Amino acid sequence: MRYKVAREAEPALTLLIVATIVSIGLWIISWYIPLFAYLTYPLRIFATFIHEGGHALSSVLTGASVSSLSVSADGSGEVYSMPTGLFSGLLISSAGYLGTTAFGVGLLAWMRYGRSSRIALLVSAGFVAFMTIVFGLITPFFNFFTTSTAGGFFFTIFSGVILAIGLAAIAKFATAKWANFAVAFLAVQCLLNAVFDLINVFFISATTSMHSDAANMAAATGIPGMVWVLIWMVVSIVMISVGLRVYAVNKNKATATDSVFED
Repeated sequence: MRYKVAREAEPALTLLIVATIVSIGLWIISWYIPLFAYLTYPLRIFATFIHEGGHALSSVLTGASVSSLSVSADGSGEVYSMPTGLFSGLLISSAGYLGTTAFGVGLLAWMRYGRSSRIALLVSAGFVAFMTIVFGLITPFFNFFTTSTAGGFFFTIFSGVILAIGLAAIAKFATAKWANFAVAFLAVQCLLNAVFDLINVFFISATTSMHSDAANMAAATGIPGMVWVLIWMVVSIVMISVGLRVYAVNKNKATATDSVFED
């Protein structure tokens, strides 16, 4: 069955390509000029909030209790929860990487169908704010901070508030084109971070016994962590492939809709 880029999707595809080139360019340059890493640092922290938020939401959906959510200044994060069983534990451990990928793909689909980028930014801001307030502040408080370090607690609150305000400000004050670019950039950053993190955790699982989501899966099932990472990679690649196809192509012929650059 033949597919081609839909005519009305061409501006959106161009936007996505530009966002991808900028993201990868900044990532490569930061290897040689570390100062450039600060340009994408807030997006790295945002991706960590999405990752840890996936753990927290899957915990709630499976009836598990969440003790705390924390994000560290180095871009790592932790969610302390008590799974209710094997299925709960597997879903919670998988929800970080796959949840980040799903969030990025969801942003692509949102833009492809001409939905408001401002709403996407406000939803993203609301998600970060909810995770920060409920699982970063209130839940640790009622658990007497038994699973949170002081540094991690304060950085989580500070970074969560700044990110939520920043995203809301872009939604409110940016022009339509810049709001569209911001959403495309967030989508690309989520997808790239999910892929790079999976590659990192694969090598960690292969060479060390460090704590990770893959190590949790291995402890729960007896299946090596590398196998679980490979499974997550395959699922992520399938999700990204489907998302890109939805974003940029149309079966047989294009239909006339509003441009992605319209407000």
